[in-house]
Amino acid sequence: MIAIVLGTRPEIIKMSPIIRECEARNLDYFILHSGQHYSYEMDRAFFEDLELPEPKYNLDVGSGTHAGQTAKIMAGVEDVLIKESPDIVLVQGDTNTVIAGVLAAAKLHIRVGHIEAGLRSFDRTMPEEINRVVADHVSDYLFAPTETARQYLLAEGIEENKICVTGNTIVDAVLQNQELSKKKADILDTLGLAPREYVLVTAHRQENVDSPENLWNIAAGLEAVHREYSLPVIFPMHPRTRKMVERFAIPLDGISVMSPVGFLEFLQLESNARLVLTDSGGVQEEACILGVPCITLRSNTERPETIEVGANILAGTGASEILAFARQMLAQPKSWQNPYGDGIAGRMIVTICRGLSRGRKTSIKSGTPGYGIQAQATKTS
Repeated sequence: MIAIVLGTRPEIIKMSPIIRECEARNLDYFILHSGQHYSYEMDRAFFEDLELPEPKYNLDVGSGTHAGQTAKIMAGVEDVLIKESPDIVLVQGDTNTVIAGVLAAAKLHIRVGHIEAGLRSFDRTMPEEINRVVADHVSDYLFAPTETARQYLLAEGIEENKICVTGNTIVDAVLQNQELSKKKADILDTLGLAPREYVLVTAHRQENVDSPENLWNIAAGLEAVHREYSLPVIFPMHPRTRKMVERFAIPLDGISVMSPVGFLEFLQLESNARLVLTDSGGVQEEACILGVPCITLRSNTERPETIEVGANILAGTGASEILAFARQMLAQPKSWQNPYGDGIAGRMIVTICRGLSRGRKTSIKSGTPGYGIQAQATKTS
């Protein structure tokens, strides 16, 4: 049995290929939702839009401090895992749900697979970085999205036979959901937008939105981009960001703020944008895959591949830097190659997990360098 533990919007998106693969193979699995994202817009709508089965369990933990939220999730996950006794627990990414799921499973001696393992910003002031590092060193099987991620894991002393380079499930999710998006959403018409004639923005990270200075500078940079290019700046605003904008009385001149949208609508907005500005790791990947230039509103990134291929650039939060890098990204050709694989990551991961649950060796072969690593398991009593 496979347990899929998730709790946030990005996890739902990136786990959707895993869930669909389990459904297609009629495997014994269940979904446990921590409730870390708990509003309709940030959670329930995603299951409905992506046509995914409802979670079997929902812990409804809601918000809280990092320690408080993690503790609630860990206790809830432990109860479910004791009841269900799965062969392997799958987590994805770097959230409090991930670290809680990994620790609960490991302490119950249940094998853990970490999807999107090996990402590093090398900035321990980010809570996500701490979650990534701990999850990787506790997990039994590390599904790295790229060879760079694999090298980071090896450099930290993690055994090679625990690591498999699979590509990133975000490629699967984008490819699978683009067609679904065309059938179910038409947000450009709704908003009166023309393809390649607007700028798309997301911002939600604590270091940006909880800082009056950073949030003010980001808004000023966006206003400068709007003024120079006369393009609408579309900002589906995270509830946390909206709260801080109101608390700090941040001016939003030239910025069109809207409520968060479902993934299918966001995918349409993203794929048709002239430029994306974000502090989200997942959006950096998606923009790269979709061929849309991206500016990251941070001083570091755990997605260096997007920068190496020329799809992304780090701007920090200074208003003048945001405008300067917008000029640079809009002027250069958009001819990079997607570094995140060919859209079969979900299939590879489920194949490995199926072998693990049967207690036998599993080997995934691919013609792409770095993909032929064995994941080994022995049956436990």
